Amino acid sequence: MNTSVGRTLLEIAVGDIALLDVEAIANAANNELWMGVGVAGAIKRAGGQEIEQEAMRQGPIAVGDAVSTGGGTLAAKWVIHAAVMGHDLKTDADLIALATTHTLEVADRLGARSLALPAFGSGVGGFPIYACAGIMVAGVRAYLAGQRRSSLRKVVFCAYDDVGAAAFKHALSGITRPPG
Repeated sequence: MNTSVGRTLLEIAVGDIALLDVEAIANAANNELWMGVGVAGAIKRAGGQEIEQEAMRQGPIAVGDAVSTGGGTLAAKWVIHAAVMGHDLKTDADLIALATTHTLEVADRLGARSLALPAFGSGVGGFPIYACAGIMVAGVRAYLAGQRRSSLRKVVFCAYDDVGAAAFKHALSGITRPPG
């Protein structure tokens, strides 16, 4: 399912975010910016240890904030590390919303034309995927509607599996509850 906000296409992809052909990918990070498992681990495995090293030199950061690093050997030029949780690896709706907004701001500062976002906090953080998708889609729509000069022309919501893809599809279509 694809839709748009102004000049920016919103779409869904299923699979490994580290393999997407976009200029920037987001990492659902902890505030210390070390990259262990989940999305962070996949990015580090695909793009190299230097991504984590560069990120950790910028940390710790406030939970909800975001910083960028180079993409190492990824196809993406940049990785935006959004601290969606603290060292306790727990998150909530407000932190997901804040991390989403700060990720978009960093992408615009970089001049990125395309950005892939994982489902922040829904893996290691344990946040419900349908709620996460709703928060993130609403945040992206609100940000883009208020940023007439955004460099972003494509935002990809990257789901790890079909359940995540269904959650983002429902969010993009305006459905706020999971089926059943």
